Amino acid sequence: MSTTANPACVCETVECFYNNSGKNIPDQWGVKDYVVVSLGVTVSIIVILANILVMTAIFINRRFHFPIYYLLGNLAAADLFAGISYLHVMLHTGPWTKRLTVYQWFIRQGLIDTSLTASVINLLAIAVERHQTIFTMQLHSQMTKRRVLLLISTIWIVAILMGLIPSMGWNCLCDLQNCSKMAPMYSTSYLVFWAVLNLVTFLVMVAVYTRIFWYVRRKSQRMSQHTTQVKHKETVVTLMKTVFLILGCFVICWTPGLVILLLDGVKSGFPVLVVEKFFLVLAECNSLINPVIYSYRDQDMRRTFRRILCFCGPARCRGDPQGDLSGARFNTVEHEVLSESNGTHPESSRHGGTAKHSHRR
Repeated sequence: MSTTANPACVCETVECFYNNSGKNIPDQWGVKDYVVVSLGVTVSIIVILANILVMTAIFINRRFHFPIYYLLGNLAAADLFAGISYLHVMLHTGPWTKRLTVYQWFIRQGLIDTSLTASVINLLAIAVERHQTIFTMQLHSQMTKRRVLLLISTIWIVAILMGLIPSMGWNCLCDLQNCSKMAPMYSTSYLVFWAVLNLVTFLVMVAVYTRIFWYVRRKSQRMSQHTTQVKHKETVVTLMKTVFLILGCFVICWTPGLVILLLDGVKSGFPVLVVEKFFLVLAECNSLINPVIYSYRDQDMRRTFRRILCFCGPARCRGDPQGDLSGARFNTVEHEVLSESNGTHPESSRHGGTAKHSHRR
């Protein structure tokens, strides 16, 4: 990472690159610095604790040992890594930035890029998995554990590569004219590439979830001609709300940051430094919202959360009618709707229907 070998590399310190980009490092802490760091540290700690809770719940409850929950666990792992990475940034920002070497600065930024990229790719993988299962009327994918492990490994390989690209050469260490303002050692062309790539991923997610939404809506209308079960209609409405929450939160948390990255990359002249830290905190909040959207809406997950948080035996947890952490799952939507039409909930009929379900398969 040394810049002395090339005579065109004028800057050798982090402060030099910051001064070149017009992003001066303050000598003393200001009110804005205290607010941003306090907010960032608080969000990071909550993100870390929330995702540890999700990962623990998926690990101890055998009902969650299905592909979709493995992906949710990996999403929680990515968000956990994002929380740790962002906490590391908060502890090396402001006047503390001057202490960093060029190599340490690339590590700091690479951790953020890796963690956020992993979170985005996980969201896309979950969207594709839900598309596949819903269109085949399955509640759980038929992917083997080996394929799920391969998918998870691929996600992290891509994320790590994305985090390493700037340090491997796509930077402006010897091209100061093309340094960005938000990331003074990143090339503006890389910022444009990263922002556009994430926006394209976002559009793909919108397309996938829109297709799921219209399919479920048409399916619901056809089924409503043969049944008037309120439970089924509530299930469809809940799915629609979840879809809108996913898309809405992603847009709110990510779009502002991606837009200012583009504006910085194309050298639009927009004062990106004024809002960059607040938009970074907003993007990090997506790692906190993900456990709520994908996990906390699950009743089994909520019960497992209560077991973990109250530090008591399953049978003693108030509001938990069943203490067993194992059990059968319905494989198809038709089975779940059939149970609802008989006036029973899958949880209450699981033990009585396991043998029939196994025989039916």
